[in-house]
Amino acid sequence: MAGPKLGKKSGSKLGKLPAKKKQKKEPLPAKPLEKEELFSDSEGTDGDFQEDDEQEINSDSEMSSDIDDPFAADILGSGDADDGSDVNSDSNADSDSDADDNDLVRKSKAIDDERKREEEDNDLELQLNIKEEADDFRLPTTEELEEETQRPPDLSNLQRRIKEIVRVLSNLKSLRQEGVTRKDYVDQLKSDLGSYYGYNDFLIESLVELFPPVELIELIEAFEKPRPISLRTNTLKSRRRDLAGVLLNRGVNLDPLSKWSKVGLVVYDSQVPVGATPEYMAGHYMLQSASSFLPVMALAPQENERVVDMAAAPGGKTTYVAALMKNSGIIYANEMKESRLKSLTANLHRMGVTNTIVCNYDGRELPKVLGQNTADRILLDAPCSGTGVISKDESVKTSKTAPDIQNCSQLQKELILAAIDMVDANSKSGGYIVYSTCSIMVEENEAVIDYALKKRDVKLVPCGLDFGRPGFIRFRQHRFHTSLDKTRRFYPHVHNMDGFFVAKLKKMSNSKSAAKSSVQSEEVEGAESIENSDQQDSEEDDDKHSDKKGIANENRKLREEVAGDKKRKRDVQTHSVKKGAGQNSGATKNGKAENQVVATKKREKKKPLPREEIAKAREEKRNALREATRKATMKNK
Repeated sequence: MAGPKLGKKSGSKLGKLPAKKKQKKEPLPAKPLEKEELFSDSEGTDGDFQEDDEQEINSDSEMSSDIDDPFAADILGSGDADDGSDVNSDSNADSDSDADDNDLVRKSKAIDDERKREEEDNDLELQLNIKEEADDFRLPTTEELEEETQRPPDLSNLQRRIKEIVRVLSNLKSLRQEGVTRKDYVDQLKSDLGSYYGYNDFLIESLVELFPPVELIELIEAFEKPRPISLRTNTLKSRRRDLAGVLLNRGVNLDPLSKWSKVGLVVYDSQVPVGATPEYMAGHYMLQSASSFLPVMALAPQENERVVDMAAAPGGKTTYVAALMKNSGIIYANEMKESRLKSLTANLHRMGVTNTIVCNYDGRELPKVLGQNTADRILLDAPCSGTGVISKDESVKTSKTAPDIQNCSQLQKELILAAIDMVDANSKSGGYIVYSTCSIMVEENEAVIDYALKKRDVKLVPCGLDFGRPGFIRFRQHRFHTSLDKTRRFYPHVHNMDGFFVAKLKKMSNSKSAAKSSVQSEEVEGAESIENSDQQDSEEDDDKHSDKKGIANENRKLREEVAGDKKRKRDVQTHSVKKGAGQNSGATKNGKAENQVVATKKREKKKPLPREEIAKAREEKRNALREATRKATMKNK
């Protein structure tokens, strides 16, 4: 019980340390006074008083020992004790905190190591799985394909299989499965692409024929994304810089379209409808795809010319032509569908075009209406299948078939002949026809131009466009005119614009009878150049493989014999022509028949040999030269 009491007293004394010291010094002189009071008031004896004094002294000593010792301990010794305890506690706390920190660091490090180990294991397992899938890729069997048809399509599986097939086709020699041909991979790729992207069999097959597998996937993926919104500045009312500043202030985020266009702008996003701004209503710009700029740029109309736009609606190209002509000259804007005349007329009025006459005729009948050989330039943006603008119209994926393509091709051939007939070959500044389509099919592009080259006296000229891929000269079994590399093809995955085709023709003469002369002469020259090059190649081969003069002499003799045979054939043909001419002259009264027969024979004579016969004759020559060289070498040995 004394312990707690002392603790309380010591605690109270520690709380009032300065006051306790004063109490300890001050009561000493006051004790005698208290004794005197006791003596005066008490009635006891001296012994009693002595005993009382002794008891008081003893009690005081006991009190002092009870009070002062703990207090002194608190003042003197407790500080050391407290310091020691504080130091010990601090050291213990520090050691505990260090230990705790070490434990936390150790645990966190263990957790990090374990997590890192798990990630490495997962990555390794993933790589092994990918490698196993890549190395062990096999085409699905017939039973597996039947099971797939009975359940909903697994798009992730289709996508993975498409990627694997494309990877195998890119390196077929080393990655091909045993017993599987390229045709098997291609057939499966067609089926998977049709199922995954929603194309019909005809269109997928056509695209597979046009592009290699890797580029085919890029094209199809590009068709799934919309093309950037572009607009064309109407230079009749505004300038591109001024228009861009106004639209930027309205919250339209835009940039110049590209280096090849001085009037185009590309819109990334807008806080206002781009097709409903005051500037749009006032005709300061036209919403127009970037690919639609190209035919007008290729046409390059000049001021005061007579231009015909054979398929004008909705008026984007027509208004561009009018802006380049600065509202001078005459533009005939023809549209066959009457329902589209309203949009055409509205755009012409809105854009401030005043030199255009709108008409509603079938384009094939325009030469009868406007007259033949009357226009300086013709723009024919022909109706087509729309296979280049699938991103705008996804119905093309399933709606187009082979008969549709053939019908479009036939219509385009008739339209381009009508366009050529309307152009004046003697025009001082013109005589050009620009043909364009929003299709990527060969039947609607190169085949149509090749048909026009054979039917009319025209030739291809450069389009004036610095970009774009050249057209096909050969495509599968087709062989087109060599000048078709001057045409231009545009693709969404390459040029970030709609699929497009542009060709520019120059009319050489207004006479239809001489339509084949230029083409045939070019073909003859091409055949002769092929023969000459083959002859030069054979001579180089002879010089390389035979260093002796005897071999060269025999080869020369052989070539002379071949040339002699050709000369004899020509003499026979000339003799037959003269003989026929003599007979006809005796039978007729005037010399017109003779001239006609001679002219007919000359035209027949100019007719070139088919390419197959030329190739066959060339191969026979080479074989003959090789055989002669071999015999001469054996003879010399």
